[in-house]
Amino acid sequence: MSIRPFRDIIRKKTKVIKVGKVNVGGGNPISVQSMTNTLTNDIKATIKQVQEISKAGADIVRVSCPDEDSSKALKEIVKHINIPLVADIHFHYKRAIEAAENGADCLRINPGNIGDRNKIKEVINSAKNNNCSIRIGVNAGSLERDILEKFKEPCPEALVESALRNIKIIEDLNFNNFKISVKSSDVFLSVKAYKLLSKKTEYPLHLGITEAGSYIPGSVKSAIGLGNLLMEGIGDTIRVSLSADPVEEVKIGNEILKSIGLRSRGVKIISCPSCARQGFKVIDTVKILEEKLSHIKEPITLSIIGCVVNGPGEAAFTDIGITGGGRDSNMLYLNGTQTEKLSNKEIISKVVDLVEKKAEEIQNNNK
Repeated sequence: MSIRPFRDIIRKKTKVIKVGKVNVGGGNPISVQSMTNTLTNDIKATIKQVQEISKAGADIVRVSCPDEDSSKALKEIVKHINIPLVADIHFHYKRAIEAAENGADCLRINPGNIGDRNKIKEVINSAKNNNCSIRIGVNAGSLERDILEKFKEPCPEALVESALRNIKIIEDLNFNNFKISVKSSDVFLSVKAYKLLSKKTEYPLHLGITEAGSYIPGSVKSAIGLGNLLMEGIGDTIRVSLSADPVEEVKIGNEILKSIGLRSRGVKIISCPSCARQGFKVIDTVKILEEKLSHIKEPITLSIIGCVVNGPGEAAFTDIGITGGGRDSNMLYLNGTQTEKLSNKEIISKVVDLVEKKAEEIQNNNK
């Protein structure tokens, strides 16, 4: 037990699958995914966006393969990226086969939408022959007709029934290198469906609130839904689905994980909302520091508090802390200990220097 057991999250132990070089499930770090919005057959644009998504901190990226040109474009795309690639397939089984043969590390399919057993078997054989995993992607907006007729509308039980049906289809073909998602744009529906499914299967779960909306509302919905599940130990990989730049999806996904201690990538900034007591411009300072420290990948905690009411207390639990004081005099803390006073103009350059040195120290210790 940790010294702060109220923070402990006991993750459900699921099976381990491989998506390229990334292990998913079985207690491995929760991976963050995003999806390109380029035309996949525009190879240059797709490579560029995949690289941007990877640089932002994604572990896995997905591209859509609606036609033959797209699925065959993967052969060139994978030569120029260093991140596992998932091919998103909806209906045509040949697109899945082409994607697997052209370098996809995972296929996102719904076997029930692929067609008869022979077509599904061809897809599974192609996945086996090309070391390609599968994600069974159940979505409230595209449930099987008979399931909709049975339940009258998308509901948690309907999503889970679809997932279990598709699991059996794949298991009957002796394939178990797959993960599952049961997504909806409704937070309540998604959360309940994932909780039900988690009790019925040991396969890793890909979490997401689909079609969550634009940047702010979509981020809030995703944080509520995914946070609810993650704090109960459910989930092995996540995607935040936003009507926004995919890079923003990655940032929000990583922040969700950081906020509950499930990932420790980059600088975690604790900052106050600011008020009349602030000794320096907190909001401007935090914004500048976020930009200047965005390249840091090592786990470092930083508190930026505008006054002495909560500043010393927060600084006691961070690697580096700044507490605002009066008359252009602010206190710098290192590991909770007061070290020196800084003027307002000195704060940013001093903090950036200390964070970069701390990051270098961590790098050296990990060699």
